[in-house]
Amino acid sequence: MENFRRAIGLRMKENKEVYEGEVTELSPEETESVTGGYGKSISHVIIGLKTVKGTKQLKLDPYIYDPLIKEKGAVLDMLYIYIEANSGVGTRVGRSDAFATEFDLEAEEYVPLPKGEVHKKKEIVQDVTLHDLDAANARPLGGQDILSLMGQMMKPRKTEITDKVRQEINKVVNRYIDEGVAELVPGVLFIVEVHLLDMEFFSYLNRSLESSLSPIVIFATNRGICNVRGTDMSSPHGIPIDLLDRLVIIRTQKYGPAEIIQILAIQVQVEGHVVDEVSFACLGEIVRDTSFRHAVQLLSPASVVAKRNG
Repeated sequence: MENFRRAIGLRMKENKEVYEGEVTELSPEETESVTGGYGKSISHVIIGLKTVKGTKQLKLDPYIYDPLIKEKGAVLDMLYIYIEANSGVGTRVGRSDAFATEFDLEAEEYVPLPKGEVHKKKEIVQDVTLHDLDAANARPLGGQDILSLMGQMMKPRKTEITDKVRQEINKVVNRYIDEGVAELVPGVLFIVEVHLLDMEFFSYLNRSLESSLSPIVIFATNRGICNVRGTDMSSPHGIPIDLLDRLVIIRTQKYGPAEIIQILAIQVQVEGHVVDEVSFACLGEIVRDTSFRHAVQLLSPASVVAKRNG
C-alpha cells in the first residue's frame, strides 16, 4: 500500500498575497518593557521593499523580526513575505544581482529585482504524494515536557500508518478535489516478475485497483501458462483469471540480429568506443545467449584490453 500511495501525486494550488522586493530598510522600533526595569521590547518592525515599479514600507508585528534575523534578511537582500490569514511569514530568496561582482567566490544566490508592484497575488503550487500526507499525519508529536522531548530525540520511532489514517486522508483529498483546490496526478507503479506474487497479494491488488485513488499499474513477466504461486491453479502469466480480465496485455517479441546490432551501436556511440562489424556480431551472439545488460557491461573492459593490446 505504501508504494501505491507513493505513486499517487496531489497538486495543490493556493492564491496568496505576497509582498516581494529588495530590502531597503529593516529597523525594529523599541519601546519600554511592560515588566518595567531597564529592558526594552520591540513594538513593531519597519521593512522597506523595492521593485522595478516602486517602493513600499511595511509595518509588521514584532514576532516576524526573529525569523527574519534567522533568515539573514539584511538590507540589499531579496525578501518574500507571504501573507496568510493576517500572519506574515518572511522567506529570504537571495541577494540582489546588482552585487554579484562584489566577491569572486561566494555561496550566495543572486536574483534580479522583481518586476511589478511590491504587493501582488501569487499562485503557489505544491506537489506531494499521498504517502507524504500519510506519514505527516501518523507521526506522533508526544508530550511537551522535557522527558518527552528527550525521549523523542534519543529514540526516534517510526509509527505504523493505519488504514484509519489513510481513510481520513482520502476524505480530505476528495474534498479538496471537489472544491477545486487540489488536482490528482496519478503516477505509474511498475511491478516486475509479477508471476512471483501469491494469491493473497493478487486479491489485495484487485481490491486496490477499484479505488478512485489508484495509480496506473504495469505488470512485467516472461512466463506463459504457469501455476499461481502457492496454489494448484494454472493461469496465463501466473495471474488469476479475474485480475487478468481487467488487464491490457501488450505482447513483446525478441529482437532480431539487425535490431540487436542497432541498439548496441547506439550504446557504443554514447560510451565513445570503437567497434568493428566482427565485434558487433560477437556481441550480438552474447545478447542472444545471455542479455543486453551483460553485453553492454563487456564494452568497457573489452575496450581497455583492445587498447592495451594495440
